[in-house]
Amino acid sequence: MRDGGTITERSDGAEPTVEFGRDATGVPAEQARTRGDLPQWRPDPTRQDLPGRPREDSRDDETSVLPGRPRGDSRDDETSVLERPRGRADVGTADDDPYDGRTVDDDSYGGGSKGGGARPRRRSRGRWVRRVFVLLLVLVIGTPLFAGFRVWWVARQDDHRRSDAIIVLGAAQYNGVPSPVLEWRLLHVLKLYREGVAPHIVTVGGNRPGDNYTEAGTGKAWLTKHGVPSNRIVAVRSGSDTLQSMIDVGREYKRQGWHTAVIVTDPWHALRSRTMAGDNGIKAVTSPTRSGPTVGSRDTQFHYIVRETGGYLYYVFIGRWRGDS
Repeated sequence: MRDGGTITERSDGAEPTVEFGRDATGVPAEQARTRGDLPQWRPDPTRQDLPGRPREDSRDDETSVLPGRPRGDSRDDETSVLERPRGRADVGTADDDPYDGRTVDDDSYGGGSKGGGARPRRRSRGRWVRRVFVLLLVLVIGTPLFAGFRVWWVARQDDHRRSDAIIVLGAAQYNGVPSPVLEWRLLHVLKLYREGVAPHIVTVGGNRPGDNYTEAGTGKAWLTKHGVPSNRIVAVRSGSDTLQSMIDVGREYKRQGWHTAVIVTDPWHALRSRTMAGDNGIKAVTSPTRSGPTVGSRDTQFHYIVRETGGYLYYVFIGRWRGDS
């Protein structure tokens, strides 16, 4: 031995002992030691597996070992680790989707949730459903509100610029006598005519079954009685609603060679009348009345605003294409 000791085998089967003699100095040898007391093995400093020194990989496999795969794996499977679905024992046939029903970590596919890519697609569909619902809600609620605001806004405008003619829309008459609504309109027309807004006046409106007078004829007679020359008044004695009246007025405008007009009607009726006139080739502005039954209390105004908002939306979306008023 390196220390000069002697190994003695024991007959009782215990660990053999090592006995040392005296050294040259005469010092007694160390007490007997067992193999368990011998110094433990320590790595040789010359070996290449010390920390900080790269180990030589003698394997001929060119496939790099990814983190999580034990070294020395002798599997002959040439499939890359990235090509195998993680967390699934059996890939299945070639027709199977290897990623169907996968259970991966949150950050494996960037989905942000367990269960792979199916859940983000489900959330995406839900997001689009919510967007469509919100859009429909905005249209259903916002469109009437916007239309009502336009009815209210145009009703407040009084534009009586110089034009070819003043158009006064008809209203009820009682056997040749204008109703209060029609009379207030005629008063406003007379005022504008005297101010020189237009050289001509167009009265509009037919009659109901059983009536002997038309709204246009009643209006012309009233204006003539109040000093407007008869040859300055054109009565369009047809039309039982606003749209039909505007269609007939548009034809009369073409015969006369006129283009512009100031429409006199109730405030809440101004937007729909102006829109219909424009659809029949008349460049119109509105100068609504400021007095009369339709501009009384706030409850009355609110009632007419709601009614005219519905009438305007019906004409814009349906009546314009069907020819309804």
